[in-house]
Amino acid sequence: MSLSPSLVIRIVPDEGEAVDWTVHQNIVFRDVLEAISQVMPHTTATAFEYEDEEGDRITVRGDEELQAMINGHLWMNSERLRRGVPQEPLIVYPKACRTSRRRNFCGLTVNTKAAPVNNTVPTTANLPSSLHKPEHGDIRIILANGQVSHTDIQHLDILGHGNGGTVYRALHSSTNRIIAVKVIPLDVTPDVQKQIISELEILFQCSSTFIIEFYGAFFVENRISICTEYMDGGSLDMYGCIPEPVLGRIAVSVVKGLLYLWELKIMHRDVKPSNILVSTRGQVKLCDFGVSRQLVNSIATTYVGTHAYMAPERIQGDEYSIRSELWSLGVSLLEMALGRFPYPTESHGGAETFLPIALLQCIVHENPPCLPEDKFSPAFANFVSQCMQKSPLARLTPEAVLTHPFIASNDDGNVDIISMWVCRQLEQRRSRAQSMDSPNSESP
Repeated sequence: MSLSPSLVIRIVPDEGEAVDWTVHQNIVFRDVLEAISQVMPHTTATAFEYEDEEGDRITVRGDEELQAMINGHLWMNSERLRRGVPQEPLIVYPKACRTSRRRNFCGLTVNTKAAPVNNTVPTTANLPSSLHKPEHGDIRIILANGQVSHTDIQHLDILGHGNGGTVYRALHSSTNRIIAVKVIPLDVTPDVQKQIISELEILFQCSSTFIIEFYGAFFVENRISICTEYMDGGSLDMYGCIPEPVLGRIAVSVVKGLLYLWELKIMHRDVKPSNILVSTRGQVKLCDFGVSRQLVNSIATTYVGTHAYMAPERIQGDEYSIRSELWSLGVSLLEMALGRFPYPTESHGGAETFLPIALLQCIVHENPPCLPEDKFSPAFANFVSQCMQKSPLARLTPEAVLTHPFIASNDDGNVDIISMWVCRQLEQRRSRAQSMDSPNSESP
């Protein structure tokens, strides 16, 4: 049985020399904390940080975050090897408090080279988890603009989970209006806090029929609540296969929503079916700007978002522009047309899975999937193909998207076809739920 790939973790303490530790990728969180305790014997490590592609510090507090960090590092190193660039160690920065001395038995070796520590990054290790140093766009200043109070909100039921919080269907008692409320604990990593701040700032700017409407926000103790328009049809990842006449009209709304954001020099950065909402009135709106960033320049080099829908250039860490959104749109349309994620998966105990590194390698190195032209119109197949060209320059330009035959032919303002389809799907869903809840009739 072959061992999992190894990597070098470089532990950089606040004081003293950096230490290199060669491990296999199947290590667990407590192993790293134990190793840190040997490098810093007078402290007790509770978590550690690493730097993302932007140089922002990301906190790791458990096995899931550890595995995400390792997967990203192994992928970036595999790309370096492919390009003939030497591999780099995975640098971590302990977050710890003082404790008693412990014995060294992890087999750690001192790295004699100067460690590339970025001293300009502010540390939050000595601050309570909910009291990080304020930055531009401080959460309290932004939330002061909201007109919604927690005394006006009554949670009715849970709609879903994601981006560090829970989304509720809620009643705004002052107006007797149903709204959606995303509740996010403040005890989150600084990176997630930045995503929240970004979402709030962008929602205050946006005013479009294709973007979810923002009502306001507030905080109570250690929780932030973000109040938005409620879409009674939910997200499109819950619908499976969507017929082309319906999906074509949906695509028009998504494209217009993206064009609106691009005009504001904003990228969504997380276009996928679960971030596209529909209503029984036939409305289609983009939501969840948790990883959105305003483009200061026309080119961005950040590394955030959902890997499965990322364009190849984003995965490789190369420069990218708004054409990367078109790749994500193409993958999303493929998934909604086929009723499944378009890249191959493996079945494990009835669940379809794809190893993260294998998926990223497939996106970067294999030919992109396409729509079968015997089941879909040539215009639809061509639009998806034009969105999913490996080279960003070969994809459609933002100006050409609306004039493509697939989009132009569906841009007829017919929201009724979406409305009828959503209503029919919801009714079928309710019927199935009722039949499952009903007791089976006994056999004579």
